[in-house]
Amino acid sequence: MIWKLILWLRLALSAHCLNAHLAAENLALRQQLGMYKRREKKPRFNQRDRLFWVILYRLWPGCCNVLVNAKPDTLIKWHKAGFRQFWRWKSRPRKPGRPRISPEVQALIRLMAAANPGWGAPRIHGELLLLGFEVDERTVSRYLERIMKTPSRRSSQTWMTFLRNHLRTLVSIDFLVTYTVTFRLVYVLVVLSHDRRRVLYFNVTSNPTAEWTAQQIVQAFPWDTAPKYLLRDRDGIYGDVFKNRVNHMGIEQLLISFRSPWQSPFVERVIGSIRRECLDHMIVLNERHLKSILKEYFSYYHEDRTHYSLGKQTPSGRLVQPKPSDDAMVVALPRLGGLHHRYEWRVAA
Repeated sequence: MIWKLILWLRLALSAHCLNAHLAAENLALRQQLGMYKRREKKPRFNQRDRLFWVILYRLWPGCCNVLVNAKPDTLIKWHKAGFRQFWRWKSRPRKPGRPRISPEVQALIRLMAAANPGWGAPRIHGELLLLGFEVDERTVSRYLERIMKTPSRRSSQTWMTFLRNHLRTLVSIDFLVTYTVTFRLVYVLVVLSHDRRRVLYFNVTSNPTAEWTAQQIVQAFPWDTAPKYLLRDRDGIYGDVFKNRVNHMGIEQLLISFRSPWQSPFVERVIGSIRRECLDHMIVLNERHLKSILKEYFSYYHEDRTHYSLGKQTPSGRLVQPKPSDDAMVVALPRLGGLHHRYEWRVAA
């Protein structure tokens, strides 16, 4: 009701009616009389009353002459406070913070997180970059934490000063131990290049010896492809036969400290990835079956899997695929029987 009266008053004043001031004076007196009709021992100005007088003062400054319940200075004080509130509201930020990601990207994050439970924000962000979406990794991490209710995990690497200076000439070797369906132990030798995190060679055996390990190094680096440095632990399997063979190949061996696997982080990380992303989800039948599984996994590892340390790229290099057309959609290409996926654009037929 108060807004209708104020609107009528404004129209009357704008039209220069002869009785405009008289109507405004009657309205002001009626408003003050209405305060005394309230069921209060001591009538007080509420927010609506103050707003009424501020607007009336804005339209008709002469209302101070008929104001009985308050002093004119109080009305001017209300008017200044209302002016500050008005400009604070008018100057408020329209869109605080970063712009929200599109519903299409949100749906893709949900899809990738649901289909790949072991993936974190860096892996999902790498897939989005290769699909042509420009989105910040922190945005993906926050959205992933909100929908999955799990904190993001960051990988940390140590002993980096030496390794960064010798990435192209340094390889690491280590053994991965697993078991078959009959609980028979099987050993996997992994030879990793530090340059592009590429697995150069692997082989499987149930009876690892120094002679067998030395022969694997020869097969991994035929002719003049031997690296300058070989990083390994102090396991007893690297006996004199192995040491002599590696020395004759012109490779300098770098030994980590006792019980310090963190000094060989790259190959330890790869072995952990093999367990978490492959072997922990499968039952190995025999050595031949294990070779087949690892061959398929390393194909996914080199061609499809994005790496945080490679700038969200793959060891073999994967081209960014922009959206070809408006009707194109993202499809999931299963890897390892659907344990992992690669995402690409496909034009609807």
